[in-house]
Amino acid sequence: MTATVDRTEPDLVPDLSDPTAGRVAQAREMASAQGQMIADPAPLGLAAFALTTFLLSLANSGLMPVAAEPVVFGVALAYGGVAQLLAGMWEFKKGNVFGATVFSSYGGFWLSFWAYVTFYAPNVPAEQHGAAAGWFLICWGIFTVLMFIASLRTTAVLATLFAVVVVAFFLLGFGALEGVTALTRAGGWVGLLAGAMAWYLCLAGVLSSVFGRPVLPNKSLVKA
Repeated sequence: MTATVDRTEPDLVPDLSDPTAGRVAQAREMASAQGQMIADPAPLGLAAFALTTFLLSLANSGLMPVAAEPVVFGVALAYGGVAQLLAGMWEFKKGNVFGATVFSSYGGFWLSFWAYVTFYAPNVPAEQHGAAAGWFLICWGIFTVLMFIASLRTTAVLATLFAVVVVAFFLLGFGALEGVTALTRAGGWVGLLAGAMAWYLCLAGVLSSVFGRPVLPNKSLVKA
């Protein structure tokens, strides 16, 4: 008598709680049982982006004294940088190209921000600090425009978040480049909004995982 072994694989469903997952990412996840072995990294990446952005925006908006701004640097290194970069690497594991590109890139943004302020800013002539910071932020604004276009096939709140981040980068960039404090202050307030929206997306992802269903509204922009 020969014993039979049930090799039936469990049914796979895409992780619809990941706000960064488009149609292709969902299809890749369904095609790979291995993709189900890791938790959704998007809430971690969003939380890291949200907290670091919100903290720096407190200084840019004038709500936090400039003298207190160094508190941001450690957070930028450990949370906005390393933690977000790790989230991006795990998105690669899940087959989510958009999430991997976004989290890895913004993790790199915060790491490079920390490195510039810590190591390289003293080597820049004082009269060129505005130009250096301005073009740094404007270049990241251009990258964010590209990611905004891609986000139009993810979720409504995420696409809106990218639109807000675009505005924040360009306000801060031109504020630094032209030495206009009002633009920097405006960019700080927009950054506070971006941080709050990223926290919303983070909470939405965590609650979806905990309750096993969507709890906070976030309309999908993925077309059938």
